Amino acid sequence: MRLFIDSSNVSQIKSLNEYFPIDGVTTNPSIIVKEQKPFLPLLKEIRNVIGEDKLLFVQTLSTRAEDIIEEARYIHDTLRGNLVVKIPVTKEGIKAIKTLSQENIHTLATTVYTPMNAYVAAKAGANYVAPYVNRIDNLTGDGIRVVYEIMAIFQKFNFSCEVLAASFKNVQQIKEVSLTGAHGVTVSPDLIEAFLSNPPIKENVEQFRNEWIQLYGEENATLLEGKRKDD
Repeated sequence: MRLFIDSSNVSQIKSLNEYFPIDGVTTNPSIIVKEQKPFLPLLKEIRNVIGEDKLLFVQTLSTRAEDIIEEARYIHDTLRGNLVVKIPVTKEGIKAIKTLSQENIHTLATTVYTPMNAYVAAKAGANYVAPYVNRIDNLTGDGIRVVYEIMAIFQKFNFSCEVLAASFKNVQQIKEVSLTGAHGVTVSPDLIEAFLSNPPIKENVEQFRNEWIQLYGEENATLLEGKRKDD
């Protein structure tokens, strides 16, 4: 399952990309607005941080298919590297996805709330769909169940479209999505950090180190001490 950072904060992206096995970055207009920076230089800065091979997702703003297509082409031509254009699953969005698929511009269908949203997007040629897990839950739905049903439909009809689940409020939701077999998740920086924020981990590491130092001394608090002596 692939892991994407759902943020446009360059410092957070840089840190997470350094320490975690990140596959790319997803953005949307709301996320970009939070940074209070010109959007194109910001996206180029993110690209410089993650490199050209990792995926960068950028969302269109227009509501008419023709304008969505024009925006997608502009984004595709302006930003280098491995790029995916995010398009909401409106009628106009689906129309745009059909055209862009023929032009080999990769797309992600976003704002997915039902399995049929995802089905139509995949059939139109979207490369990815992003079901909104927690937002579905907030509408008295079952976000995990929706992801499960999308996966079942895609597998049954051999769609190559990948499911990148989005909108999480806690790590438990992410774990449950992973059990559905989803192809990836797009996760906020705080929740990615929470993957390893278990107090017993730190306690265990300190115990191992303290017991070692008690026997071998602070000056030997590394397995490289023998190598240093040889050098």
